[in-house]
Amino acid sequence: MPAGLKRYYGKGHLHFITFSCYRRLPLLKAVRARDLFVKELAKVRDELGFELIGYVVMPEHVHLLVSEPRKGTPSAVLQKLKQRVARKLRKRRRSTITGQLSLPFAQPGEPLRAFWQARFYDFNVYTARKKKEKLNYMHANPVIRRLVKHPKDWQWSSWSFYWGGEAGPVRIDVEG
Repeated sequence: MPAGLKRYYGKGHLHFITFSCYRRLPLLKAVRARDLFVKELAKVRDELGFELIGYVVMPEHVHLLVSEPRKGTPSAVLQKLKQRVARKLRKRRRSTITGQLSLPFAQPGEPLRAFWQARFYDFNVYTARKKKEKLNYMHANPVIRRLVKHPKDWQWSSWSFYWGGEAGPVRIDVEG
């Protein structure tokens, strides 16, 4: 683990996690990319047994509010999720372009170096007040970034579960 980076696992806390695409480029800008991300998020949640309390998928980063998994750590969850999403999006992109993978940061003829930034931000959440604060923050993100006028219009988040009264593309766990 890099110097100065501390993760606090095993305390039964929720984790507010933020991670970014490589060089904060909008690699999740396409609807298809965000749809694939939420599909893989649901699969990894079911496989590793963590609760998904909230999420938002932005064009260049993701916020998750999750419990610790039954086995392993949130770091292991992110490793599996990031690997799957990157592999599938890179594979799809390659199949649509003959030969070379073309992404905004790659120079002509330059191979794709990474899909995700290597590190992630993890904040332990252990009060109801902080949980609500983090959910509000993540759900406001698409509005603040001017992607939509209201959180209800951004379908790649858990907003509809909490305030819209609807199930979204990924099942949200009621922490209990």
